[in-house]
Amino acid sequence: MRRIHRRAGLRGGAALLGALALPGLLRAQGASPGGWRPTQPVRIVIPAAAAGTTDIMGRMLAPLLQERWGQPAVVENRSGAGGTLGSAEVARARPDGHTLLIGNIGPQAIAYSLFRDMPYRPEALIPVSNMLRGPNALMVHPSLPVRTVPEFVAYLRERPGRLNYCTSGPGQSGHLSAVWFHQLTGTQATPVHFRGAGPGMLALLARDVEFTVDNLTTAMEQIRSGKVRALAVTSADRNAGLPEVPALRETMPELAEYDVNTWFGAFLPGGTPEPVVAAFNAEIKAMLELPATRQRFAEMGGVPAYGTPAEYAAFVRAETEKWGGVVRKEGLRMDIG
Repeated sequence: MRRIHRRAGLRGGAALLGALALPGLLRAQGASPGGWRPTQPVRIVIPAAAAGTTDIMGRMLAPLLQERWGQPAVVENRSGAGGTLGSAEVARARPDGHTLLIGNIGPQAIAYSLFRDMPYRPEALIPVSNMLRGPNALMVHPSLPVRTVPEFVAYLRERPGRLNYCTSGPGQSGHLSAVWFHQLTGTQATPVHFRGAGPGMLALLARDVEFTVDNLTTAMEQIRSGKVRALAVTSADRNAGLPEVPALRETMPELAEYDVNTWFGAFLPGGTPEPVVAAFNAEIKAMLELPATRQRFAEMGGVPAYGTPAEYAAFVRAETEKWGGVVRKEGLRMDIG
């Protein structure tokens, strides 16, 4: 593979994150609605590399917490092992409210049935609130001579196992979305796992891989600029941000049952007191209600997905069960190490 420079990735991430610090708007919201306050800096752990959607969520939340609580909120990327490395670090942290995880469908739902050697269990992390929901997108490098899903499936069938696709890590939603796509269409390709959606997108832009199925929220700007070609979205219906791009299930009879949405939300270490959980939930709710947040999410092709801790916990349990069924049906089992 051609070398991918980290500096380029960080520049791209910085551009994507532009104007997300909103101090004037945050002050206008008034005092924090939660009762608990941190007494030292808050670590926001991102179990993925910079510039992906998980990273964006953490970097949107950090300035709000810092503004409202008067304590530094520091974002730390702890990528690797399909998001389980950073998640395990938070699961082991002191449950005192000074370490927060921005998790997602991969390490917080899919991983429990996919990995044999999981370093934590669901009860080791307390769901605080969902933040963003959106589909994945099937994207190809523009050099591929395909413009529709049927053309792409035919192209794959003529080259079984010869094309490579990037993922944001083993067990992440993009990986399992591609697995299900191949299962339904009878195609084969080789996954190349990266430490997050940002590095994976750089590999696709460089044509180190030929295609990907990953977060639309991460890829919207590259799609609109023509740097990658979106063939379909994974949700049941088309996305309002790209109305000309079909849903996968409308493109071929084999894909009629296909429906995948990914999500990103916050978790605290197991054992964190309820007032702390409630305080973080209140701040996330405040952020999601900001007009600037809603506008940014719309630009990314996603929607706000606030939930109370109880609602979010029930949602995460349902997602864990759903993806457990998909993993078992496929017969997938992996080791993290």
